[in-house]
Amino acid sequence: MASIAFDGVSKVFGDGTRAVDGLDLEIADGEFTILVGPSGSGKSTALRMVAGLEDASEGSLRIGPRVVNDVAPRDRDIAMVFQSYALYPHMNVAQNMGFALKLAKQDKASIAARVARVATRLGIGDLLERRPRALSGGQRQRVALGRAIVRSPAAFLMDEPLSNLDAKLRVEMRAYIARLHQELGTTTLYVTHDQTEAMTMGDRVAVMRDGKLAQVDSPQQLYEAPANMFVAGFIGSPAMNLLRAHARGDGVWLGDQRVPVRTSHRGDVVLGVRPEALTPDPEGQLELPVVLSELLGSDVLLHLEAPTASALTADMLDAGEELEESSRFVARVPPDFRPAPGTRVRLRVDLDRVHLFDPETEQVIRG
Repeated sequence: MASIAFDGVSKVFGDGTRAVDGLDLEIADGEFTILVGPSGSGKSTALRMVAGLEDASEGSLRIGPRVVNDVAPRDRDIAMVFQSYALYPHMNVAQNMGFALKLAKQDKASIAARVARVATRLGIGDLLERRPRALSGGQRQRVALGRAIVRSPAAFLMDEPLSNLDAKLRVEMRAYIARLHQELGTTTLYVTHDQTEAMTMGDRVAVMRDGKLAQVDSPQQLYEAPANMFVAGFIGSPAMNLLRAHARGDGVWLGDQRVPVRTSHRGDVVLGVRPEALTPDPEGQLELPVVLSELLGSDVLLHLEAPTASALTADMLDAGEELEESSRFVARVPPDFRPAPGTRVRLRVDLDRVHLFDPETEQVIRG
Protein backbone atom coordinates (compact mmCIF):
# COMPACT_ATOMS: atom_id res chain seq x y z
CA MET A 1 0.00 0.00 0.00
CA ALA A 2 1.04 3.62 -0.39
CA SER A 3 0.00 7.22 0.20
CA ILE A 4 -1.05 9.52 -2.65
CA ALA A 5 -0.08 13.19 -2.67
CA PHE A 6 -0.86 16.20 -4.87
CA ASP A 7 1.64 19.03 -4.40
CA GLY A 8 0.57 22.22 -6.19
CA VAL A 9 -0.88 20.17 -9.05
CA SER A 10 -2.59 21.96 -11.95
CA LYS A 11 -3.94 20.80 -15.29
CA VAL A 12 -4.35 23.25 -18.16
CA PHE A 13 -5.78 21.85 -21.40
CA GLY A 14 -4.76 23.02 -24.86
CA ASP A 15 -7.67 25.44 -25.15
CA GLY A 16 -6.56 27.21 -21.97
CA THR A 17 -9.10 25.57 -19.65
CA ARG A 18 -7.63 25.22 -16.16
CA ALA A 19 -9.37 22.05 -14.98
CA VAL A 20 -7.33 21.67 -11.78
CA ASP A 21 -5.74 24.69 -10.12
CA GLY A 22 -2.96 24.30 -7.54
CA LEU A 23 -4.33 21.20 -5.79
CA ASP A 24 -2.63 20.29 -2.49
CA LEU A 25 -3.98 17.07 -0.99
CA GLU A 26 -2.52 14.00 0.70
CA ILE A 27 -4.29 10.65 1.03
CA ALA A 28 -2.67 8.66 3.83
CA ASP A 29 -1.62 5.05 3.45
CA GLY A 30 -4.76 2.92 3.82
CA GLU A 31 -7.16 5.87 3.79
CA PHE A 32 -10.40 6.03 1.80
CA THR A 33 -10.64 9.58 0.46
CA ILE A 34 -13.42 10.85 -1.76
CA LEU A 35 -13.16 13.67 -4.29
CA VAL A 36 -16.62 15.17 -4.67
CA GLY A 37 -17.95 18.14 -6.54
CA PRO A 38 -20.31 19.20 -9.32
CA SER A 39 -19.70 18.49 -12.98
CA GLY A 40 -16.65 20.38 -14.21
CA SER A 41 -15.09 20.79 -10.76
CA GLY A 42 -11.90 18.96 -11.78
CA LYS A 43 -12.28 15.84 -9.66
CA SER A 44 -12.05 13.28 -12.49
CA THR A 45 -9.13 15.14 -14.07
CA ALA A 46 -7.30 14.98 -10.73
CA LEU A 47 -7.88 11.21 -10.55
CA ARG A 48 -6.77 10.71 -14.15
CA MET A 49 -3.51 12.51 -13.40
CA VAL A 50 -2.79 10.08 -10.57
CA ALA A 51 -3.51 7.21 -12.98
CA GLY A 52 -1.23 8.69 -15.62
CA LEU A 53 -4.07 9.11 -18.11
CA GLU A 54 -3.52 12.90 -18.05
CA ASP A 55 -0.22 14.74 -17.61
CA ALA A 56 0.05 17.33 -14.84
CA SER A 57 0.82 20.81 -16.21
CA GLU A 58 2.30 21.98 -12.90
CA GLY A 59 3.22 20.49 -9.54
CA SER A 60 4.19 16.97 -8.51
CA LEU A 61 2.26 13.74 -7.91
CA ARG A 62 3.51 11.09 -5.50
CA ILE A 63 2.42 7.51 -4.95
CA GLY A 64 4.25 6.36 -1.85
CA PRO A 65 7.74 7.90 -1.87
CA ARG A 66 7.94 8.12 -5.69
CA VAL A 67 7.20 11.18 -7.79
CA VAL A 68 5.24 9.62 -10.66
CA ASN A 69 4.76 12.55 -13.07
CA ASP A 70 6.95 10.83 -15.66
CA VAL A 71 6.14 7.22 -14.74
CA ALA A 72 4.08 5.20 -17.24
CA PRO A 73 0.56 4.27 -16.05
CA ARG A 74 1.36 0.53 -16.02
CA ASP A 75 4.31 1.16 -13.68
CA ARG A 76 2.43 3.18 -11.05
CA ASP A 77 1.10 0.12 -9.17
CA ILE A 78 -2.48 1.34 -9.15
CA ALA A 79 -5.75 -0.29 -10.25
CA MET A 80 -8.70 1.66 -11.67
CA VAL A 81 -12.41 0.95 -11.51
CA PHE A 82 -14.37 2.87 -14.13
CA GLN A 83 -17.96 4.03 -14.49
CA SER A 84 -18.34 1.91 -17.64
CA TYR A 85 -16.97 -1.33 -16.06
CA ALA A 86 -14.65 -1.71 -19.13
CA LEU A 87 -15.00 -5.51 -19.24
CA TYR A 88 -13.86 -7.49 -22.27
CA PRO A 89 -17.08 -8.86 -23.82
CA HIS A 90 -15.40 -11.91 -25.41
CA MET A 91 -13.90 -13.07 -22.08
CA ASN A 92 -15.74 -14.76 -19.23
CA VAL A 93 -15.63 -13.45 -15.66
CA ALA A 94 -12.57 -15.47 -14.64
CA GLN A 95 -10.65 -14.32 -17.72
CA ASN A 96 -11.60 -10.68 -17.17
CA MET A 97 -10.53 -10.79 -13.53
CA GLY A 98 -7.25 -12.54 -14.25
CA PHE A 99 -6.24 -10.69 -17.42
CA ALA A 100 -3.76 -8.31 -15.78
CA LEU A 101 -2.11 -11.24 -14.00
CA LYS A 102 -1.86 -13.09 -17.30
CA LEU A 103 -0.15 -10.05 -18.87
CA ALA A 104 2.27 -10.12 -15.93
CA LYS A 105 3.06 -13.72 -16.97
CA GLN A 106 1.94 -15.34 -13.74
CA ASP A 107 1.27 -19.07 -13.93
CA LYS A 108 -2.25 -20.34 -14.60
CA ALA A 109 -2.65 -22.12 -11.27
CA SER A 110 -1.72 -19.00 -9.30
CA ILE A 111 -4.07 -16.84 -11.37
CA ALA A 112 -6.95 -19.30 -10.95
CA ALA A 113 -6.45 -19.48 -7.19
CA ARG A 114 -6.35 -15.69 -6.74
CA VAL A 115 -9.36 -15.15 -8.99
CA ALA A 116 -11.38 -17.83 -7.17
CA ARG A 117 -10.48 -16.37 -3.77
CA VAL A 118 -11.46 -12.82 -4.74
CA ALA A 119 -14.61 -13.95 -6.58
CA THR A 120 -15.78 -15.81 -3.47
CA ARG A 121 -15.18 -12.70 -1.35
CA LEU A 122 -17.23 -10.65 -3.82
CA GLY A 123 -20.08 -13.16 -3.96
CA ILE A 124 -19.58 -13.95 -7.67
CA GLY A 125 -17.81 -17.30 -7.33
CA ASP A 126 -20.59 -19.06 -9.23
CA LEU A 127 -20.37 -16.64 -12.17
CA LEU A 128 -16.80 -17.28 -13.31
CA GLU A 129 -17.79 -18.96 -16.59
CA ARG A 130 -20.30 -16.30 -17.65
CA ARG A 131 -19.68 -13.56 -20.18
CA PRO A 132 -20.39 -9.90 -19.21
CA ARG A 133 -23.58 -9.77 -21.32
CA ALA A 134 -25.11 -12.44 -19.06
CA LEU A 135 -24.54 -10.35 -15.90
CA SER A 136 -26.60 -7.67 -14.19
CA GLY A 137 -25.17 -4.18 -13.65
CA GLY A 138 -24.31 -4.95 -10.04
CA GLN A 139 -22.60 -8.20 -11.00
CA ARG A 140 -20.55 -6.44 -13.70
CA GLN A 141 -19.42 -3.86 -11.20
CA ARG A 142 -18.30 -6.61 -8.82
CA VAL A 143 -16.30 -8.17 -11.64
CA ALA A 144 -14.67 -4.80 -12.29
CA LEU A 145 -13.85 -4.52 -8.59
CA GLY A 146 -12.53 -8.08 -8.58
CA ARG A 147 -10.24 -7.37 -11.53
CA ALA A 148 -8.73 -4.50 -9.51
CA ILE A 149 -8.46 -6.47 -6.26
CA VAL A 150 -6.65 -9.53 -7.69
CA ARG A 151 -3.73 -7.30 -8.67
CA SER A 152 -3.08 -6.33 -5.01
CA PRO A 153 -2.10 -2.78 -6.06
CA ALA A 154 -0.70 -0.05 -3.86
CA ALA A 155 -3.86 2.01 -4.42
CA PHE A 156 -7.33 1.84 -5.95
CA LEU A 157 -8.62 4.69 -8.11
CA MET A 158 -12.39 4.67 -8.63
CA ASP A 159 -14.07 7.05 -11.08
CA GLU A 160 -17.87 7.32 -10.59
CA PRO A 161 -18.09 3.50 -10.32
CA LEU A 162 -21.75 3.40 -9.27
CA SER A 163 -23.30 6.04 -11.53
CA ASN A 164 -24.63 3.48 -14.05
CA LEU A 165 -26.53 1.54 -11.39
CA ASP A 166 -30.12 2.09 -10.30
CA ALA A 167 -30.84 3.67 -6.92
CA LYS A 168 -31.28 0.41 -4.98
CA LEU A 169 -28.11 -1.13 -6.39
CA ARG A 170 -26.14 2.04 -5.65
CA VAL A 171 -27.10 1.78 -1.97
CA GLU A 172 -26.06 -1.90 -1.88
CA MET A 173 -22.77 -1.29 -3.67
CA ARG A 174 -21.90 1.71 -1.47
CA ALA A 175 -22.05 -0.53 1.57
CA TYR A 176 -20.20 -3.28 -0.26
CA ILE A 177 -17.28 -1.07 -1.32
CA ALA A 178 -17.02 0.46 2.16
CA ARG A 179 -16.92 -3.03 3.70
CA LEU A 180 -14.29 -4.16 1.19
CA HIS A 181 -12.08 -1.25 2.16
CA GLN A 182 -12.40 -2.17 5.82
CA GLU A 183 -11.25 -5.72 4.97
CA LEU A 184 -8.48 -4.86 2.50
CA GLY A 185 -7.23 -1.55 3.90
CA THR A 186 -5.93 -0.48 0.48
CA THR A 187 -5.45 3.24 -0.13
CA THR A 188 -8.45 4.39 -2.16
CA LEU A 189 -9.17 7.60 -4.05
CA TYR A 190 -12.81 7.64 -5.12
CA VAL A 191 -14.44 10.25 -7.38
CA THR A 192 -18.17 11.02 -7.34
CA HIS A 193 -20.56 13.91 -7.94
CA ASP A 194 -23.00 12.31 -5.47
CA GLN A 195 -22.56 13.87 -2.04
CA THR A 196 -24.59 11.04 -0.44
CA GLU A 197 -21.90 8.59 -1.60
CA ALA A 198 -19.24 10.91 -0.27
CA MET A 199 -20.86 11.25 3.15
CA THR A 200 -21.52 7.54 3.65
CA MET A 201 -18.27 6.00 2.36
CA GLY A 202 -15.20 8.17 2.92
CA ASP A 203 -12.79 8.50 5.85
CA ARG A 204 -12.23 12.01 4.52
CA VAL A 205 -13.99 13.99 1.81
CA ALA A 206 -12.31 16.57 -0.41
CA VAL A 207 -14.85 18.98 -1.91
CA MET A 208 -13.81 20.56 -5.21
CA ARG A 209 -15.19 23.55 -7.08
CA ASP A 210 -13.83 25.13 -10.27
CA GLY A 211 -10.62 23.12 -10.07
CA LYS A 212 -9.81 24.14 -6.50
CA LEU A 213 -10.14 22.45 -3.14
CA ALA A 214 -13.02 24.06 -1.23
CA GLN A 215 -12.56 22.01 1.97
CA VAL A 216 -11.25 18.62 3.05
CA ASP A 217 -12.37 17.01 6.30
CA SER A 218 -14.31 14.12 7.77
CA PRO A 219 -17.89 13.81 6.48
CA GLN A 220 -19.33 14.88 9.83
CA GLN A 221 -17.13 17.97 10.04
CA LEU A 222 -18.08 19.02 6.52
CA TYR A 223 -21.72 18.70 7.51
CA GLU A 224 -21.51 20.41 10.89
CA ALA A 225 -18.79 23.00 10.24
CA PRO A 226 -18.65 24.00 6.55
CA ALA A 227 -15.84 26.46 5.88
CA ASN A 228 -17.67 28.34 3.14
CA MET A 229 -21.03 28.80 1.45
CA PHE A 230 -20.32 26.32 -1.34
CA VAL A 231 -19.58 23.43 1.01
CA ALA A 232 -22.57 24.40 3.17
CA GLY A 233 -24.92 24.28 0.20
CA PHE A 234 -23.40 21.29 -1.56
CA ILE A 235 -23.09 18.90 1.39
CA GLY A 236 -26.44 17.71 2.73
CA SER A 237 -29.70 16.66 1.09
CA PRO A 238 -31.87 18.63 0.86
CA ALA A 239 -29.45 21.54 0.68
CA MET A 240 -28.85 23.90 3.57
CA ASN A 241 -31.05 26.99 3.43
CA LEU A 242 -28.80 29.95 2.60
CA LEU A 243 -30.59 33.29 2.82
CA ARG A 244 -29.47 36.91 2.44
CA ALA A 245 -29.69 38.64 5.80
CA HIS A 246 -28.46 41.59 7.84
CA ALA A 247 -26.61 41.34 11.17
CA ARG A 248 -27.24 43.95 13.85
CA GLY A 249 -26.57 44.17 17.56
CA ASP A 250 -29.86 42.42 18.40
CA GLY A 251 -29.42 39.48 16.02
CA VAL A 252 -29.70 38.59 12.34
CA TRP A 253 -32.65 39.93 10.37
CA LEU A 254 -34.34 38.17 7.47
CA GLY A 255 -36.42 41.06 6.17
CA ASP A 256 -38.63 41.99 9.12
CA GLN A 257 -38.07 38.69 10.97
CA ARG A 258 -35.33 38.37 13.58
CA VAL A 259 -33.23 35.32 14.41
CA PRO A 260 -31.53 36.09 17.77
CA VAL A 261 -28.05 34.87 16.80
CA ARG A 262 -25.13 36.37 18.69
CA THR A 263 -22.42 37.71 16.42
CA SER A 264 -19.90 40.52 16.56
CA HIS A 265 -20.27 40.98 12.81
CA ARG A 266 -22.35 43.89 11.54
CA GLY A 267 -23.82 44.34 8.10
CA ASP A 268 -24.84 42.01 5.27
CA VAL A 269 -24.46 38.27 5.89
CA VAL A 270 -25.74 34.98 4.52
CA LEU A 271 -27.57 32.93 7.14
CA GLY A 272 -27.35 29.15 6.77
CA VAL A 273 -29.65 26.72 8.54
CA ARG A 274 -30.26 23.08 7.69
CA PRO A 275 -33.83 21.84 7.16
CA GLU A 276 -33.57 19.54 10.19
CA ALA A 277 -32.59 22.47 12.44
CA LEU A 278 -36.12 23.90 12.06
CA THR A 279 -38.96 22.77 14.33
CA PRO A 280 -42.68 23.66 14.24
CA ASP A 281 -43.34 25.82 17.28
CA PRO A 282 -46.09 28.43 17.93
CA GLU A 283 -43.42 30.57 19.60
CA GLY A 284 -40.85 30.10 16.80
CA GLN A 285 -38.77 32.98 15.43
CA LEU A 286 -39.90 32.63 11.80
CA GLU A 287 -43.40 32.75 10.31
CA LEU A 288 -43.58 31.62 6.68
CA PRO A 289 -46.30 30.52 4.21
CA VAL A 290 -46.28 26.90 3.03
CA VAL A 291 -45.86 26.28 -0.70
CA LEU A 292 -45.69 22.47 -0.75
CA SER A 293 -45.29 19.52 1.60
CA GLU A 294 -43.55 16.29 0.57
CA LEU A 295 -44.23 13.18 2.64
CA LEU A 296 -41.10 11.00 2.75
CA GLY A 297 -42.46 8.40 5.16
CA SER A 298 -40.29 9.08 8.20
CA ASP A 299 -40.67 12.85 7.87
CA VAL A 300 -42.05 15.68 5.74
CA LEU A 301 -40.20 18.28 3.71
CA LEU A 302 -42.00 21.59 3.97
CA HIS A 303 -41.24 24.03 1.14
CA LEU A 304 -41.98 27.58 2.30
CA GLU A 305 -41.69 31.04 0.82
CA ALA A 306 -38.31 32.42 1.83
CA PRO A 307 -38.40 35.76 3.66
CA THR A 308 -35.36 36.98 1.67
CA ALA A 309 -33.42 36.00 -1.46
CA SER A 310 -31.58 32.68 -1.49
CA ALA A 311 -27.81 32.51 -1.95
CA LEU A 312 -27.88 28.93 -3.27
CA THR A 313 -26.32 28.49 -6.71
CA ALA A 314 -26.94 25.83 -9.36
CA ASP A 315 -23.67 23.98 -8.71
CA MET A 316 -24.58 23.50 -5.04
CA LEU A 317 -27.70 21.51 -5.86
CA ASP A 318 -28.06 17.85 -6.75
CA ALA A 319 -28.49 17.23 -10.46
CA GLY A 320 -32.15 16.38 -9.87
CA GLU A 321 -33.00 19.64 -8.14
CA GLU A 322 -34.16 22.68 -10.06
CA LEU A 323 -32.57 26.01 -9.20
CA GLU A 324 -35.94 27.72 -8.88
CA GLU A 325 -36.64 25.40 -5.95
CA SER A 326 -33.71 27.02 -4.14
CA SER A 327 -35.72 30.25 -3.80
CA ARG A 328 -37.84 28.41 -1.26
CA PHE A 329 -37.07 27.69 2.35
CA VAL A 330 -37.14 23.98 3.33
CA ALA A 331 -37.86 22.48 6.75
CA ARG A 332 -37.70 18.79 7.67
CA VAL A 333 -40.55 18.16 10.11
CA PRO A 334 -42.36 15.16 11.70
CA PRO A 335 -44.71 13.16 9.41
CA ASP A 336 -47.82 14.18 11.35
CA PHE A 337 -47.23 17.86 10.56
CA ARG A 338 -48.64 18.56 7.09
CA PRO A 339 -50.14 22.06 6.85
CA ALA A 340 -51.99 22.91 3.64
CA PRO A 341 -50.38 25.13 0.98
CA GLY A 342 -50.93 28.80 1.84
CA THR A 343 -50.98 28.14 5.58
CA ARG A 344 -48.57 30.29 7.58
CA VAL A 345 -46.52 28.27 10.05
CA ARG A 346 -44.09 29.24 12.78
CA LEU A 347 -40.70 27.54 12.98
CA ARG A 348 -38.16 27.56 15.76
CA VAL A 349 -34.53 27.83 14.60
CA ASP A 350 -31.96 25.84 16.57
CA LEU A 351 -29.57 28.72 17.26
CA ASP A 352 -26.68 26.34 17.97
CA ARG A 353 -26.89 25.13 14.36
CA VAL A 354 -26.97 28.47 12.55
CA HIS A 355 -24.07 29.34 10.24
CA LEU A 356 -23.16 32.85 9.09
CA PHE A 357 -21.15 33.58 5.95
CA ASP A 358 -19.60 36.68 4.43
CA PRO A 359 -21.52 37.35 1.18
CA GLU A 360 -18.40 38.78 -0.50
CA THR A 361 -15.76 36.16 0.39
CA GLU A 362 -18.31 33.33 0.92
CA GLN A 363 -16.22 32.23 3.95
CA VAL A 364 -17.75 31.34 7.31
CA ILE A 365 -17.94 34.13 9.88
CA ARG A 366 -16.57 33.03 13.23
CA GLY A 367 -17.64 34.87 16.34
